[in-house]
Amino acid sequence: MAYSYDAVSLRRRGGSSVQHLQDAFHLPARNTSVAEARRRVLARLGEWGVAQVVCEDAELVVSELFTNAVRHTDSDKVSCRLRVSGDRLHVEVADQGYGPDQPRARLSGADEESGRGLLLVGAVSDAWGVRPGEIGRGRVVWAVLTGARPGC
Repeated sequence: MAYSYDAVSLRRRGGSSVQHLQDAFHLPARNTSVAEARRRVLARLGEWGVAQVVCEDAELVVSELFTNAVRHTDSDKVSCRLRVSGDRLHVEVADQGYGPDQPRARLSGADEESGRGLLLVGAVSDAWGVRPGEIGRGRVVWAVLTGARPGC
């Protein structure tokens, strides 16, 4: 079952308040969940007023990371977490199981239909990486996009 939570917090930073927004959800590890993940992310970022170009980049990042988690792991579900802090959007996609390799960008042949996802993630993100899952199994692939707030 998919769920979502929404949290807003305010922190004082150098005399001004910085708003932090976050949301998370889980979806079944099925190909059809990739489109649902994109829809959820775009809806939430739109509610938060995130800049359009960052929304488009986040849509691509979530699509690629969700697809990889569905195709290359033995997970039953895939999780997504979004967090806006200042002008930065943090995107995390977590799976439950290990695939054959650590996620890494690779060069694909001109006639290959897949294999460029992490190169695209790296191209639109300011930073991205991989860390072990919090429950001792699986992994979290994350990306950071800046310019989340209009006018930043």
